[in-house]
Amino acid sequence: MTDSELLSQAHIITVLAATPLFAALSPPLLEALAAIAVQAHYDPHQLVFLAGAPDDNLYVIADGWVKAFKSTPEGREQTLALFGPGEVFNLAILANIPTQVTVIALEPVTLWRLSRAHMAALLVIHPELIQVFIRGMATCTIRLSKLVEDLALRPVEVRLARLLLQREHGDEVVRRHWATQAELAAQIGTVPDVLNRVLRAFVADQLIVVERKRIRILDHAGLVARAQFST
Repeated sequence: MTDSELLSQAHIITVLAATPLFAALSPPLLEALAAIAVQAHYDPHQLVFLAGAPDDNLYVIADGWVKAFKSTPEGREQTLALFGPGEVFNLAILANIPTQVTVIALEPVTLWRLSRAHMAALLVIHPELIQVFIRGMATCTIRLSKLVEDLALRPVEVRLARLLLQREHGDEVVRRHWATQAELAAQIGTVPDVLNRVLRAFVADQLIVVERKRIRILDHAGLVARAQFST
């Protein structure tokens, strides 16, 4: 193996080891995963895969962000998840069914693809991987069940307060260039006009300040109360 190939292999192992899904794996198993990983690059708004289309890859994000969503024939979107560096998506390949969501790149993205055929071979040799994927699928199920609960049972202001608290770092939510009002609305299952009304209400109540590249949280306790985490 050349020096360049060794560096590439080391980089893949570093990326895999940094993912919560694979972090506890042994070095030999990480090396086995790295050996089957294929790098792919995507431009902003480029399709990774389309709902209903066959896709046989598990994806690990090295750099950038992607969005998983469902859309109606009328064009309305519901964002189901955002995935960033160190995250894994498309665990549904283990069920051997067509993809259930559409995934697009939100910015320049670098992914490592692990094919189902190669993964199936590794599962035979390394059965401990089965437990890893069971945990990953359980986590996905819990996340989606919470999303359904929020959409069905909680008003928009509660959903927005929860989203802001989940995304905050040091009393602020950084707004990446693709985090438009329409995108934020899609994440909480509403439309931009309703989202803007709730944002203005939060500003009027001095809970937040909305800036171009960030949302500053002024009253953390007040926002927690709006999020109704105790209910």
